[in-house]
Amino acid sequence: MIEDPAFGPGTPEVPRDLIDGEPLPPRLSQVFKSLADNANGPVTVRQIRDALGDRSFAALLVFFAAINLLPLPPGTTLVLGLPLMIVSAQMVWGRKIAWLPQFILVRSVQAEQFRALAERFIPRLVWLERWIRPRFWPMPDRYDERVIGLLALVMGTLVTLPIPLGNWFPALTIALSGLALSERDGILLGVAAAAGSFSVVLIVALAGTVNYALHAVAAWFW
Repeated sequence: MIEDPAFGPGTPEVPRDLIDGEPLPPRLSQVFKSLADNANGPVTVRQIRDALGDRSFAALLVFFAAINLLPLPPGTTLVLGLPLMIVSAQMVWGRKIAWLPQFILVRSVQAEQFRALAERFIPRLVWLERWIRPRFWPMPDRYDERVIGLLALVMGTLVTLPIPLGNWFPALTIALSGLALSERDGILLGVAAAAGSFSVVLIVALAGTVNYALHAVAAWFW
């Protein structure tokens, strides 16, 4: 059995579900713990999405962004960046539940395997959640997903660009934005915005360097 996440450093003194008098949804670690504890058969992507409810967008942003943070062969971000664009575009559009193709929704993992993954993943997520909490959220609920979706859509587009080393910071920006949205953490959102600004500057600089190098090579041959 996976232990319940405990409050850690920096946790608000008031109960988390009573902050500002508004009930908050359970944390992602608690959702995954519940799925693992109650799994009696294969766990499908549809079940995970439905369990996340109106937080499915934030979780999917973090998931797909994390994949793009891994060291992968050149060119793979062109494919792996597309799910980020699909999910973020739906956020901008204002959908309440993320749409995914049927062949992805029916993919499943056996209950034993899911519990084994949860045993490894949840403690790390709990540790991270100790530093993330609802605070200084700058936007009303009806706008926050659209704004963050627009940021993720821009960053997701940058992820797909074939610029060497140009996808890491945009993917990091999306992951931080998803976590900030999940917990309504305004400070983390500010960090994500700063990372996004740095991403744009970095990609412009990299693109300029590549363009200069190509012109230099062309001048050498011609």
